[in-house]
Amino acid sequence: MELPKFILGDNTDYPNAIYVIHTDFPRFILNLEDDEVEWFEEFDEHDQKEIERETENLIQQATDFYDREIERYDA
Repeated sequence: MELPKFILGDNTDYPNAIYVIHTDFPRFILNLEDDEVEWFEEFDEHDQKEIERETENLIQQATDFYDREIERYDA
């Protein structure tokens, strides 16, 4: 099965939070309520530097995905 790059999620224990799950490397969950990122990967020094450069772009992609999905629900 091929997973989509991003998946939306929620949790009734945290009713105000909406999550975007990034399924490609580096895998993470972004909490759109507070912009907190939880990484599924552990990074060595080399990876850490690369991830720091890409983080802003990945979070923007996740936010754009959310906005696009919400527009589709509203249509």
